[in-house]
Order: sequence, then structure tokens, then C-alpha cells
Amino acid sequence: MNATRWLVAGIAVGLLSGCGTMDRMGGWVGGWFTSAPKIKPAELSDIKPTASLSRAWEANVGPGAPYGFSPASDGQAIYVAGKEGRLLKIDIVSGRELARAEVGQPISAGVGVGDGLVLVGTIKGELLAFHSADLRPAWSAKLAGEILLAPVVGYGMVAVRANNGSIALLESADGKQRWSQNYSLPALTLREAGSLALTRQALYAGQPGGKLTAMSLANGAPVWEASVGQPRGATELERIVDITGAIAVDDRMVCAAAYQGRVACFDARDGRALWARDLSGFNGVELDGRQVYAADEHASVYAYDKERGVNVWKQAALRDRQLSTPLVVGQWLVVGDYQGYVHVLSRDDGSFAARANTDGSRIHGPMLALDRGFVVQTANGGVYAFKIQ
Repeated sequence: MNATRWLVAGIAVGLLSGCGTMDRMGGWVGGWFTSAPKIKPAELSDIKPTASLSRAWEANVGPGAPYGFSPASDGQAIYVAGKEGRLLKIDIVSGRELARAEVGQPISAGVGVGDGLVLVGTIKGELLAFHSADLRPAWSAKLAGEILLAPVVGYGMVAVRANNGSIALLESADGKQRWSQNYSLPALTLREAGSLALTRQALYAGQPGGKLTAMSLANGAPVWEASVGQPRGATELERIVDITGAIAVDDRMVCAAAYQGRVACFDARDGRALWARDLSGFNGVELDGRQVYAADEHASVYAYDKERGVNVWKQAALRDRQLSTPLVVGQWLVVGDYQGYVHVLSRDDGSFAARANTDGSRIHGPMLALDRGFVVQTANGGVYAFKIQ
């Protein structure tokens, strides 16, 4: 298995100490070593554009972090955060700064937007809420561990998870906790927390160990649980099967992908398996009315028929370029890479339609779709809005 390339002297000692986390780029986090795999990414070849990709505006919020940072919107403005504690509200059309807040401490995840709030998380497990109108502080809440995933907000609720395995649902009005559930962690997991998706019916959570759970909004109890991947192999490294990327949900199905597991879709109501295909991926899935999209761990992008799971196309020219979660924008599919390039693909056949660069640093967090465009945030804190025609 691919995880075996990360095995180096000393890991056995680390595993004896209990639960640990593995950086997805190959480093032992909070343990004994850090070592990135030496894989040469594919060089970019010239393309013949079939779409016009132009930069609408740019801003900067300060350096980000390897996990958790992505732009969000309430339809009126764009909100972004940087790890040094800066929070910005940006005009969605012009890119002009509308409001700013200095949090006063490092931010580890952000941003979540909804119900008139903008939310970020900290390494100390604090969830900080601000009024979206002017970024004045609204309330704060304390969780049991570091927050590495942007909170999700909606329907009067805020869902957030900590890296110790706990997931909490709070009232968006005042931050009062509705419930909290703790999930046990395998001996070794990827550092990135599994994503959350909130609907009116349930909270969906990707879990270490390859499980996808639908949780009751009333008390957090599992409504159903399904397997996206099963641990297998002789070592703890080989047995990592974590759902770390975005979960995609519509009115009838929920889809997810697991590292060293599968890409799979389930009935959103009862968890009945609809289809599954072998795929090892970090960044989760995207869906539209016809297809489900995912990138594997080597950055090949796949499109699957939404109803049957048949592989419609594969784009392998971006091999090992460490792609972001795919994003549907109109008739296109967009991915970002480790050098700050954004690649626009045709949703019909995966061919390249356009390409542009940002500031040369990695696009890691989920991108934000706009009307005929999108916004990305880079590791160096660059915020770029693009238009596609």
C-alpha cells in the first residue's frame, strides 16, 4: 500500500505511545519525525484554452496553515481568515475590504459563515463567532481539542469538531451547546479532521477508520453509519482509512471518499449503499446533477456517473500535483494545485479548458463557487477571485 513509503526508523516507538497523527504529505505530526515523500509532480504542458479565465480581484489575509483555511460567503461578501489572527470581509464584486477584525490569537481553522455569523477555530479549542455585518465579536465557546476544520453553520446551528474525536452542535444564536459526541480514534490517523455536512435532516460526519455517520440533530445519536473503507494491512500505517476531505450532499444522496478506501455514495435518509468504487483520496468529493467528482492521492481526477458509479472520464495529466477538492462552477470543474495554479476542466470529458496562476503557493482548502466564477485562498494568504467565460 502507498502508506508504506512513509515507514521510517522510529515509528514503532511512536505507535507505542498511543494515538498519533500523520500529516498527509508524509510527516509524523506531534510524534517523532517529519519526512515528505520524494515524488516528482508532473510538469504542466501547454493547453489550448476553450474558456476565458480572468482574475477579477485579489487580496491578502496573511499566511494560512496546512489545514482548515478556505473562503466563505453569505452571498453578499467574501470572508477569509489567516493563521495569525486576521479576519476580513471583502466585497464580492470589487474585492474591496469592508471590515476587519484582529482576533488576538492564532487561528487554526476558518471560516464558517451563516445565520449572520462568521466563525473560526483556534489551536486551544476555542470557537469564536463574529457578526457578519461588521465583524464585531458575538460569542465564544470552548471545545475539548484543537479545531482543524472550518465550522459549518445553518438552520440555527453550528457544527464543529475537535482533533480529539469530539463533535459538537451549538445554537448559532448564543453558542450554547446542544450536544457533544466523542468518537474513539484509531492508533494512527491523518492529522486532518474529517469533514462535516449539515442539512435540515442530519449532520453528516466523515470519520477516521473509514466510517460515514449521519447524526441526529436532536441529540447527536447515530441515525445510520456506513463504511467508505475498511482498515486492512499488517501495520498501523497500512490500516489508515480516514475520510478527511469534503462530503457532498444533495436532497437524496451523500457521497464521500476515504484515503486507502473508496469513493462511495449512500441514500441520505437511511444510509443504504448506492454504489462504491476503489479510490484512495484525501480531498473528498463534489457532485452536480449528473456526476460525482474526486481526485485520488496521486492527483488523477475522476468523474463518475451519479446514478450508477460508472467512471465517465479520468484526467491524469496533473499527477502528484497535490490537488484541492474539485469544485463545480457552471459547465466546468476547477481544481487548485501545490504551486498555486488553478485548472479549469470540462465537466463533459475532463479536458483542460483554461489555467491561471496565483502567488505560487499551495491551494489546499476548498474553493468557493461564485456566479460564473470562484474564489481561492493560498497558503501564503492570497485571496483570488476569478471569472470564467
